[in-house]
Amino acid sequence: MSFQDIDLKPEYRSRLDNVIRDFYNPVLKQAVSYKRAVGFFSSSSLLSLTAGICGLIENGGSIQMIASPRLSPEDVDAINDGIRRRDEVIKEALLRELREPKGKFEEARLNLLSNLIAAGRLEIKIAFLEDENTIGMFHEKLGLMYDSDGNIIAFSGSMNESANAFTQNYEAIDVFPSWTQDADRVYMKQSAFNAMWEDYEPSIRVIDFPDVKEEILRRYRVNNRIDTGLDDNPTMEEVLPVDEPAASAGPMIPPYVHMRQYQMDAIAEWANRGYVGIFDMATGTGKTYTALAAISRLYTDMQQTLAVIIICPYQHLVEQWKEDIIAFGMKPIVCYSASSQRNWRDRLKTAVASFNLGVQKHFCMVSTNATFAIDYVQDLMAKLRGNVVLVVDEAHNFGAEKLSKTLLPHFPYRLALSATIDRHGDPEGTKKLYDYFGDKCIEYTLKAAIDNDMLTPYYYHPVPVSLNENELGNYLDLTSKIRKNIHLDKDGNVKLSEYAKMLLIKRARIVAGASDKIMALRRLMKDYVNENQILVYCGATTMHDVDYEENKPPVEEARQIDIVSAMLGNDLQMRVTKFTSAENAEERERIKADFAEGTHLQALVAIRCLDEGVNIPSIRTAFILASSTNPKEYVQRRGRVLRKYLGKRCAVIFDFITLPIPLDEVRNYDSDVIESVKSLAKREIIRMKDFAAIAENPFDSDSLISAIQRSYNIDGDIITEEVEEYD
Repeated sequence: MSFQDIDLKPEYRSRLDNVIRDFYNPVLKQAVSYKRAVGFFSSSSLLSLTAGICGLIENGGSIQMIASPRLSPEDVDAINDGIRRRDEVIKEALLRELREPKGKFEEARLNLLSNLIAAGRLEIKIAFLEDENTIGMFHEKLGLMYDSDGNIIAFSGSMNESANAFTQNYEAIDVFPSWTQDADRVYMKQSAFNAMWEDYEPSIRVIDFPDVKEEILRRYRVNNRIDTGLDDNPTMEEVLPVDEPAASAGPMIPPYVHMRQYQMDAIAEWANRGYVGIFDMATGTGKTYTALAAISRLYTDMQQTLAVIIICPYQHLVEQWKEDIIAFGMKPIVCYSASSQRNWRDRLKTAVASFNLGVQKHFCMVSTNATFAIDYVQDLMAKLRGNVVLVVDEAHNFGAEKLSKTLLPHFPYRLALSATIDRHGDPEGTKKLYDYFGDKCIEYTLKAAIDNDMLTPYYYHPVPVSLNENELGNYLDLTSKIRKNIHLDKDGNVKLSEYAKMLLIKRARIVAGASDKIMALRRLMKDYVNENQILVYCGATTMHDVDYEENKPPVEEARQIDIVSAMLGNDLQMRVTKFTSAENAEERERIKADFAEGTHLQALVAIRCLDEGVNIPSIRTAFILASSTNPKEYVQRRGRVLRKYLGKRCAVIFDFITLPIPLDEVRNYDSDVIESVKSLAKREIIRMKDFAAIAENPFDSDSLISAIQRSYNIDGDIITEEVEEYD
């Protein structure tokens, strides 16, 4: 079969025709070569190449693409005025157009294109108009397709082949076959493309950018397989976001998801333990996919009869999970107060009743912690019987007294996900978690993730600050009161009263809000006033994060973030914005996009909403004022900064180390005072050692650690268990 056997129309219009089904698929299935000149280079323009190309790939075909850089007015001025080299500006413009894939449809297709580039079957060149005095934009839109018999189909017009162009905009393409009266037009377009590709078209420069190729591979390549099993005719549910996906057969691993060996081992161990266990996995190592693949395994093992209950802390995490749940073949009931599924209560009630009666063999719900804990949901969960799996994300939260009571004992299958399952300063809560979820099926550390190129390497710089005289006085006073409100139980374990816990929170906020941090930040930031993709992390440390309400930050947190924002934005004239739980989902996405692009926004000043689940992988430099002594908090914060991102070869972390007394003044205090504050210095040393151990500069912190140990007379062999929060 050749092109001549295809029933072609002279034109296709997006609102009248299914352009993918009627044009791209049948033509490219017979093609051996595809040449495309599009408008601007972007991740969307790359995705436009994927319509129908699986047939071309199976034919051993190849693709050539020409695109134009999207230059801002500032870029053009910089080139025309001779301020910066043209190629450098163009490369930066190209790199900033490589956006994060939106969903699994884009992720799979960008992976395919990356592998075609690596195999030399997709070549990309960049074109721009150029004369002696200025630079302009190339904006050609044409395509050429060749079959094995030498037939050529040329097409041109306004369509960019994006999802909007296919379905939303009113756009068209004109089609010219070489075996008709349009032969001359086909050969003219062929000559024009070849002239541009070989860079001899007058006034147009067409050149390679090898760095862009490398970044595409680094950013989008998930595995090294050229997968031709992708759907050539995607539904609009795949191309465009929708609230109500089509019904599915049940959980299954999508064909484009490649599970790594450590994930498969974790699932196998979970199955060996009776489908009860903990996945202790560092941020960025695929906890969500591993959990969903485990659910798929259990669904198969239970003869496709399974109720799936997934719980995560916040609404934005529910929405992140929702997308992945759908990709794994399930149609979730989305349960929280502001859910787009307004009737979720009725849907959940019906699903539970239908499952119990055997009318329905499978359903999935995803909920926030708060919604899962309400009486309505708990009553329904208490009635649920049979093959039920409970999956809890950031499961350390469920060691708290209130949430631990929602862990119903009759659910036979259980899976806890957390990078920090052990609750700092709360052995009882930690025991509850292990008693309910069992043992760890995997422990995948930050170091392993960095070593295996799943997270970005980092440089660590501790920044010593100290409490002022007033802060130190309050710290000592609270320490004295805490010691008077602790006692030993019958087993010799330390017990804290509720009053003591409140005092600990107040004392931790003194450390988090130390005024010296602001001055130290100002000094450091003077070297970064012209940089971008900076995070300044503010916030007070508390013992029990689960009691923290997203929309009600403590006064200390709000005060510190306001001071930092004003200093950076007003005093240093940097382009900054706050990133807190006060911003809605749409505002957050806009802020993240502006932050990643870097032109309109340099820095984010954030508080605790970044601890769990909010991903901003473009962060390159982090100033952590919220220098927690809680491993759960600082491990998560570090993991957020180490997410991989296009062009991000490493991260830099400035960690503000809070000492009760400046090193050069310790000798002026009597031994009783030093003993009262020594535990804070010990805890800061523990965090420094933890951070430095897997940093690219592991020994740069040694001199500060040694100085603290000498000044405070601290034994060099410190282990975490020796230092209690109440000391």
